[in-house]
Amino acid sequence: QVQLVESGGGLVQAGGSLRLSCASSSRTFDTYAVGWFRQAPGKVREFVTGISWNGAGTYYADSVKGRFIINRDNAKNMVYLQMNSLKPEDTAVYYCAADLSSSYRQRVVATEGVYDYWGQGIQVTVSS
Repeated sequence: QVQLVESGGGLVQAGGSLRLSCASSSRTFDTYAVGWFRQAPGKVREFVTGISWNGAGTYYADSVKGRFIINRDNAKNMVYLQMNSLKPEDTAVYYCAADLSSSYRQRVVATEGVYDYWGQGIQVTVSS
């Protein structure tokens, strides 16, 4: 069982920044990829970014490329999402998720279905 807990969300003005954190309880945290997804009101959940087990592989959705940065600290069982130049359309509930089947693979998968465990989600609201 893997527990994931997001933190760091909130309300920010357009152009501002926020850093989300994802804490894991897993003892094997350093063996698998972690992804961030988001779901805006009335929309389907979408992939935002992901990072491989050692941080060497990352993948970003086009909508956030150049604005968001993902990194991880395996010693602390943490993944971070630095969000810069935020836009109102970034408003959503953000989820972190663990892809246990990725096991030492560098390629990050953007498909929601491969992720085994999910956090409860955290609200990010960007005002215009």
